[in-house]
Amino acid sequence: MTIALASPSLSLFDSWSDTVAEFGDVHIDGAGLERGQSADRDACAAFIEKAELYADPNATLPEGHVACDYFWITDDDEVVGFIAFRRELNDWLRSYGGHIGYSVRPSRRRRGIARAALDLVLDRARAQGYDRVMLTCDDDNVGSYRTIEGAGGELAGVIEKPEAAESGERVRQYWISL
Repeated sequence: MTIALASPSLSLFDSWSDTVAEFGDVHIDGAGLERGQSADRDACAAFIEKAELYADPNATLPEGHVACDYFWITDDDEVVGFIAFRRELNDWLRSYGGHIGYSVRPSRRRRGIARAALDLVLDRARAQGYDRVMLTCDDDNVGSYRTIEGAGGELAGVIEKPEAAESGERVRQYWISL
């Protein structure tokens, strides 16, 4: 297994499309896609444009959005997941999203991919001068909170999701010192 971070590229379209399709109609953390978005070539090209825009520190982004570096997690040039590094926190991210969001395709989970990709993004954050970053995950996502804690995450709190008034779903908030 050789985990790397790739900039979004049409050269990885087939693998990207297979990975997006495998998630089905759910939100894909760190992918920068809308829930249920198609995985066709036009959608891929549009996302690549979006990724380039969000990576530009001088870009004017939609209200409520922050500069972000989107990466496709690859294993020997196969897209196996997504990870995003948001360079600042707005109010929503400070509570529910954090600096880093990630997902690994269901068929490739429990193999250390998320941890390897997280370590690569933490190295980038450290190199860019960050002294700590925030990550969040659902309170019942054992795999994710173990990944975060294994990378040095310290639990800062557990809060209720804003849309979870009746369900009681909660989010864990972590800080990782770099």
